[in-house]
Amino acid sequence: MDGNQAPLYRVNELTPDPNVPFDPKVTGSYVKYAHWLAARGLVNSSVGGMVVRVPHPDYPDGVCYAKPQGVSLEEVEAEDLVITDIPYGRILAGEKATTVGHQMNREMLRLRPDINAVIHLHHDETIAFLASGYEEIRSFSLTYGFLMQKPAFYLPASINVEEDVAPIKTFIQDTNCVIMRRHGFTVLGRTLSEAYHRTCVLVSEVKRNIIVETLTSRNGKTAEYITDEELSHMWKAGDSVMYPDVVKRKG
Repeated sequence: MDGNQAPLYRVNELTPDPNVPFDPKVTGSYVKYAHWLAARGLVNSSVGGMVVRVPHPDYPDGVCYAKPQGVSLEEVEAEDLVITDIPYGRILAGEKATTVGHQMNREMLRLRPDINAVIHLHHDETIAFLASGYEEIRSFSLTYGFLMQKPAFYLPASINVEEDVAPIKTFIQDTNCVIMRRHGFTVLGRTLSEAYHRTCVLVSEVKRNIIVETLTSRNGKTAEYITDEELSHMWKAGDSVMYPDVVKRKG
């Protein structure tokens, strides 16, 4: 190996870095949002996960806070968390191993420097709705498009990007929400708050789909979807409607 080549590390290799201490504010925020997701009934056992990127001068991609394997978002506490680097998954703080899905989350953060939080859930209604023969989740509300800001990307059930992250680079730039058939979904956000709100609006839209399809099957009427043209406008206008302060900072 020459001096310019990056060293190779193993996922979950313990490489403690005293310059990467736990930030109580970040751990507190992580636990708060994890428990909020659980309070909404969106957490199943210890599956699913959430990661938060924090900038660090020694790590160009930042460092990543995550829960370890075997610990549910419902029960996670600050002392359970680990910090990893993003390219390799080395454990820089903490000692517990991360889940297999952590490599998917890390790869999404690596490929999307504008994103700082990823939430992945095995959501019952999303899995059931798509397993019932529906091809996509349609929008009925005036909030979904403004919050999500990009169209969802649908992965076939045959592709599991938790185990093989290679396909992620082909679609992740064009979406903030990956729908994984028979698996659940993964939502991205510039902040943990944004990822949480996008998660909430997604599960609400899934619920609306189920209700509308149930009601129209009984009354014989045609569902009133938000059109693709309307959604396209909403993607573009999202910040000006939902986050005017972001638009001011950009200006």
